[in-house]
Amino acid sequence: MTMTTTTALPTRETCTRKIQSSRIGHHIVVAAIISILPTSAGAETIAIKGGRVYVEPNKVIDRATLVIRNGVVRSVGKNVAVPSGARVIDASGKIVTAGFIESSTALGLLEVSLESSTREGSFGDSSQPIHAAYRVSDGYNATSVAIPVARAQGVTSAVAVPRGGLVSGTSGWFSLADAMTPDVTVKAPLAMYASLGEASLGSAQGSRGMAILRLRELLDDARTYSRQKPNYQRNQSRPFAAARLDLEALIPVVQGRLPLVVRAHRSSDILAALRLAGEFGLRVAIEGGTEAWMVAKELARARIGVILNPAANLPQRFERTRVRDDAAKLLAEAGVAVAISSIRGPMDVATIRQLAGIAVANGMAYEHALAAVTSVPAALFGVDRGTIGPGKAADIVIWSGDPFELSTRAEHVIIAGRVTSTRNRQTLLLERYRTLAR
Repeated sequence: MTMTTTTALPTRETCTRKIQSSRIGHHIVVAAIISILPTSAGAETIAIKGGRVYVEPNKVIDRATLVIRNGVVRSVGKNVAVPSGARVIDASGKIVTAGFIESSTALGLLEVSLESSTREGSFGDSSQPIHAAYRVSDGYNATSVAIPVARAQGVTSAVAVPRGGLVSGTSGWFSLADAMTPDVTVKAPLAMYASLGEASLGSAQGSRGMAILRLRELLDDARTYSRQKPNYQRNQSRPFAAARLDLEALIPVVQGRLPLVVRAHRSSDILAALRLAGEFGLRVAIEGGTEAWMVAKELARARIGVILNPAANLPQRFERTRVRDDAAKLLAEAGVAVAISSIRGPMDVATIRQLAGIAVANGMAYEHALAAVTSVPAALFGVDRGTIGPGKAADIVIWSGDPFELSTRAEHVIIAGRVTSTRNRQTLLLERYRTLAR
């Protein structure tokens, strides 16, 4: 065989032969490539006919026609005409909702928890508790194998969040479109994240009061820095509790333009967050909120929402001893905006419809549970998603039945007007091993 030193790229035919010659999993590789390739479907007009459409969580149109063009909803109603040449999807007997939204996840940031090279945006060094300048959007991986799994369960958007330290950095809102979409970032930075309670003790000498003190000092320094930048540049200001970029990142927070999500479980920590919000004029939301039901009236009065996992119902820590199965119900009935989230790893995103069903089983009104995975997260973060109406982004799911029932399937997942593949690593493995050679 003649050796060559050419550096020319391999041809398409060469790549095809190599893939076809692989004896181990070649059809899984090919199927995976095909499943993520973009199609021309994004430009087509789609008409969904005959379904029970939840245009809002508490507003339903039976046997409706929904028209999508150029990635947005054009019209929805009973007497809507189907445009000529439109792709028609028969949704008779089906339920149509806005795509579900995961409000707090490591999706796109974590692949294998025990492999450090696949962990992004998780800070555990208590000696450096301030990471306000960190942006999740800089490390988000749109090709994560967990994204198609979540998409197959009707999740079309996710809020990827940083974790660790007193202040973790900013999150981003990401579309779960296929990985070949040019830009899946919908909004970033989306919100700043801070921790109170047990999660903050390592960066505050083991004291809850010290954690509050440090956070108050940091916010005050950011406010002062924003007013005295020229003095800082001339080295004529007092020392600050954080570096320049961290202070810069906190300016939108203290000016009320960027929400501050506070991770807190104990009622006293939640009340401390409410006091900080009032003192600095912050837009605050609570994540975790095991004991939030105890201060539901205060939260409703302050118009502060709660991101909650209704299945986190065990007294796992001392700050979570007053856990209740019906916490989501109590908060919603008190007038608190509740967003349901797994608040866990990337593979848990696919369970949020089950979590919403658990909340309903424990007394939460159905429309409140549906809002908790659609319109409430969108409102909390100021993103135009979560409902179906003219001009709205066409993130739509057609369900075989009640989306909160485990036996229900997401038959069609439409993201930004594109019918998106629901094939994923799990379905590819099923297809390969459904029938084993004897």
